[in-house]
Amino acid sequence: MELHGIGIGQGVAIGPVVRMSDPLPEPPEARSGLTPEQEGERARVALAAVAADLTARGARAGGSAQDVLEAQAMMAEDPTLVDDVTVRLADGKTAERATFEAFAAFRDLLVEMGGYMAERAADLDDVSQRVVAELGGLPAPGVPDPDHPFILVARDLAPADTALLDLDKVLGLITSDGGPTSHTAILAREKSIVAIVGVTDAAGLSDGDTVILDAANSLVNSDPDAGALTAAEARIAERAARADAPIGPGALADGTAVPLLANLGNADGAARAVELGAEGVGLFRTEFLFLGSSSAPTVMQQQEQYTRMLREFAGKKVVVRALDAGADKPLAFLNDADEENPALGLRGLRALRANEDLLREQLTALANADATTDAEVWVMAPMVATVEETEYFVSLAHELGLKTAGVMVEVPSLALLADRVLAHADFASIGTNDLTQYTLAADRMLGSVAGFQDPWHPAVLKLVGEVGAAGAALGKPVGICGEAAADPLLAVVLVGLGATSLSMSASALADVRASLSRFTLEQARLLAQAALAADGAASARTAVTDAAANLTVPA
Repeated sequence: MELHGIGIGQGVAIGPVVRMSDPLPEPPEARSGLTPEQEGERARVALAAVAADLTARGARAGGSAQDVLEAQAMMAEDPTLVDDVTVRLADGKTAERATFEAFAAFRDLLVEMGGYMAERAADLDDVSQRVVAELGGLPAPGVPDPDHPFILVARDLAPADTALLDLDKVLGLITSDGGPTSHTAILAREKSIVAIVGVTDAAGLSDGDTVILDAANSLVNSDPDAGALTAAEARIAERAARADAPIGPGALADGTAVPLLANLGNADGAARAVELGAEGVGLFRTEFLFLGSSSAPTVMQQQEQYTRMLREFAGKKVVVRALDAGADKPLAFLNDADEENPALGLRGLRALRANEDLLREQLTALANADATTDAEVWVMAPMVATVEETEYFVSLAHELGLKTAGVMVEVPSLALLADRVLAHADFASIGTNDLTQYTLAADRMLGSVAGFQDPWHPAVLKLVGEVGAAGAALGKPVGICGEAAADPLLAVVLVGLGATSLSMSASALADVRASLSRFTLEQARLLAQAALAADGAASARTAVTDAAANLTVPA
């Protein structure tokens, strides 16, 4: 039987199922036999123990996982939550019930806020479960640890679980919840774990079942026969051979160069990206310097971080995105006003123009870092919607000493006016995640519409083609920096639509490099036309898959 979900990456995995235990039941509403003070002491001890455990897990995990887990530890000690627990204890509730209710109330508040904050509601649920388990002397919820490799099946994974997965044992992940931007999906991309999320029928899988995960085709084969197992094993071996092959520059079969670049969230991943063959950076997200701060970092603090990353890419292109705050990344010192629909509000360049000093400081810090390193620095503005905004940003960047300035194409209006936009911008970089969101009117953070968040949709691809054609006519580079570039077959289509470079998670580079090498530029254009002729995302993917199978691979 085949189960369907959203595949993360291109890998294949085979193994026995191990199911993650179900969440702890809701604590009963029975009145406590202890005094409120005694229950309060129980709650304080449990909250402190959970906070300490999360902090310790973060220290072992390091990197971005440490930041997430330390944020969870702060949730466990949040004074507002502790006060709410105390109030509920005064009504005679147990520490378990009071903790459950206080965290649930805060969770509902986050869900109502939507976007990034709603995504954090799951983190809060995890902390609540851990505190209740601590109070009851029960094992903390988490990943099972059998003595053999396995395929983990869960409703979803919390950051505390994903951060410390034993990658020697966890062959793959299947979750019933989550979408392409969930913590599980992000971890899978970063760690090259085979994963399929959003498998609604995953509850039917039992411990010990042998399954095949086919992330490339978003399928779980829950009852594979010998032939299916043999074919899957061959694909696993083939992919391993590609990963071990000598690393060269990205290129099509006819020699057309297609530079393959890395998307980076901070300087820590730079060395690993170079090791995996990144020819530069197509998207350096600068939000890590600003998120979680009550005030903006200084020019010098920013310059130090930019310099650190640029030194890893001496002689190579590094495309830096100006601060993209707002929507799912609110900042108290930039745009903390309550907005009913923040995805359509004061975000990206809009927020920066309203706080131009902050933008000038960031561009100055970047220009200073550029002057002291040998990298080729490009800078781009996020969430640009008009030609006038393009002129504003490009002029300001040039004024402050940055030679190459462009815009991200995330809003359909910019793609439709690409010829006029590129008359002013030095380059364009297409953010397929947001472009898909705005084209199909589907919130990328909302699981209920995750099925619409598919860059294979012909409407999205048609907009990509508009930008590609404008770039070719004006001699301006057009890059792709959304996760669509990490799909090996879609990457070929994007090149056929006019993309001149592709940027992705570093773990996807080998698969994309191998895929590009199978097709000429003429063939890539034929595949692009096949996708554009389809009526929807699924039919576009099928049409291109079928067309690719019928093409003769150049010798």
